[in-house]
Amino acid sequence: MTHTLGIMQPYFFPYLGYFQLIASVEQGLLFDIVHYQRQSWMNRNRVLDAQGGWQYINVPVTLEQGRLIEHARVLDRPGALRRIKGQLEHYRKKAPFFRETLQVLERTFALCQSDSLTELNARSLQSVCDYLGMDFTWKRCSALQLPLPEISYAGQWALEISQLQNARCYINAPGGRAIFRPQDWLDRGIELRFLALTPLVYDPAPYPFVENLSILDVMMWNAPQTIMAFIREQTRVVP
Repeated sequence: MTHTLGIMQPYFFPYLGYFQLIASVEQGLLFDIVHYQRQSWMNRNRVLDAQGGWQYINVPVTLEQGRLIEHARVLDRPGALRRIKGQLEHYRKKAPFFRETLQVLERTFALCQSDSLTELNARSLQSVCDYLGMDFTWKRCSALQLPLPEISYAGQWALEISQLQNARCYINAPGGRAIFRPQDWLDRGIELRFLALTPLVYDPAPYPFVENLSILDVMMWNAPQTIMAFIREQTRVVP
């Protein structure tokens, strides 16, 4: 057992905490082998609106061949990109990194070679990490064809995958602690730990600050060096 592992569902331009997890593990997996949930972070996220509140940005999705996340397909990818760019237009004259952030968004959509939602979200993570100067080598669970046993409770997914991947330590995002059974991890000799996150507070004047918006909002107002310094200095892992 030689590495730390993180597992997350493939979210669409997720909040900063997702990237803090990426920075905290040596191996990561996009968990796309469970049922797709509509109106989830997999096909939408939040950014500021022009009135000082927040709004959803999203891509429309269909499930044509199955019910799993890996089966979700994006409808009208070019149209979704145009709509999201329109929703971000009010940032143009106010956010100092509007142009750079828009390029990350456009690059994400341009790199996609299929209508797979998992691919789009993987590209979003890759594009953001490239912009920030982070390594991103996460793989899709669906591509690994893991010989998983029957799963009897939600927290067992991560346990079984961790064992199959020879992980010595599994790190989870702050939420979901209740689904795990710590004794099961002790019995397998795998350390179970969690991120302890504090918000990156910044000034999006003339708009009010809203916590845990999409990484797109964070990048609009903060230089990549500022974001990376926060990730390095403020990310903690706890039992």
